[in-house]
Parts: sequence; C-alpha cells; structure tokens
Amino acid sequence: MLTLVTIPCLSDNYAFLLHDEATGETALVDAPEAAPIATELAARGWTLSEIWLTHHHGDHIDGVADLVKATGARVIGAKADAHRLPDLDRAYGDGDRFGFAGHDVHVMDVSGHTVGHIAFYVPDAGTVFTGDSLMALGCGRLFEGSPEQMWDSLSRLAGLPPETLVCSGHEYTASNAAFAATIEPGNEALKARTESIAALRAEGQPTVPSRLSEERETNPFLRAHLSGVKAALHMDAAPDVEVFAEIRRRKDSF
Repeated sequence: MLTLVTIPCLSDNYAFLLHDEATGETALVDAPEAAPIATELAARGWTLSEIWLTHHHGDHIDGVADLVKATGARVIGAKADAHRLPDLDRAYGDGDRFGFAGHDVHVMDVSGHTVGHIAFYVPDAGTVFTGDSLMALGCGRLFEGSPEQMWDSLSRLAGLPPETLVCSGHEYTASNAAFAATIEPGNEALKARTESIAALRAEGQPTVPSRLSEERETNPFLRAHLSGVKAALHMDAAPDVEVFAEIRRRKDSF
C-alpha cells in the first residue's frame, strides 16, 4: 500500500511524500524547504529514502542539501537538467522507468515551463507528480520552453487514466479558476469546482492534488483542442497549439 502526503512549503509551494507501508521506504517529490518536510517525516516516524526532483527552480530544490545531510536520501532527477540540479545519484530521461519499493515509476519529459522538466507517474499509486507543468486549473509559465513543447507535454499528461491524481507544485488554484472563467464562463463543471475551491481555501485546506478527469473538464490549458473553446476565442480554424499559446498569453497578463 502506498500512502500520499501533501506538505505545504514556503508561501504557496507543495512537496509530496509517497510511503510504502510494506517496505517502509519513503520518497519525497521536490524539496522547496527542509523544515516542514523533516517535521512531517518525524511526526509519522518515516525515514526518507529518495528525493525525486521535477525541475531546477530554487523553490523545488532548495531543501535538498539539508535533507540529504540529515537522511542520506538518494537524489533522482532528469539527465537533461543534471547540470543545474543538486548532485544526482540517478538520472533519467523521457520513457525511462525505475523501481521504488517494488513499484514502477515512469519518467515523462514535460518540458515547457523549463526545458528538462520531468514528471513522475506511479501507476500503482494512481498518481502523477507534475511539478510546474500541468497544475490545478493551470500550467506553468513558459520560462524556457515553447508553446509547442508545453502543448505536447500537457497532451501526453492528459492521456493518462482519468482517475489519476495530479500532484502539482503550487497553490494557485483559486486565481487559476478566476482566469479559467474568462475562457469558458458557461462551463458548469468549472463553476462547481470554483465553489469547491473557495470552500477548501476558506478552511485553509489545499486544493492539490486534483483529479485528472477534473482537469480535463475545467482546465483551459487542456481544452485548447475543443471547438467550443476555439469559438470563444474567435480561433475556430486555428491549430490546437496556437489556441493554447493564446490562452497562455492571456493568462500571463491576467
């Protein structure tokens, strides 16, 4: 059995623990800062085995050194990003698989936010760790990659089983929902989700992880291929990637 724990870090980041009950092994996905992660591990009596890094930005890696020093955990990340990540014990590329406590972990290149960004899909957990690629009701800004890269990344993530949990890196969901409503104001699923988000945040609860089926119904960045979205943007005949790029451009100035 795999147990998933969401850990708030910094002002709006998330890290995730994945714990295998049978072996006692624990993986951490991204390390924005060490203290809240160490506190959670101690409270649960878990020992950190591995740290999986999605990309090189400081708010995803700055806690690595302290956690490795305290636990000796192995560090895993992207071959393509190894030159700007903390020292890696194992490096992987798109399509690679590695084992964690007897479970397969699939590595996916999801470049766009950065080049060399990866996601970790764990079928046995029904979970994908997406960092700042696919996010709850959004996607990361294109700091390094192209619209074509990000659209390809999002399209491949959208092809995972609909029940997959999407563990993304930030609590941006309320603002993302407000933007999504400007693209599809008549989307009833989006309206219902926006109300749910407001209720969760009012109670101080995270809106992450989300369900991929929800993202496919409400996340405008996954819906650029739909005729209704294209019509709303007056881009009926435009290629999907151009529609995606326009949605990203609007979000950047929202």
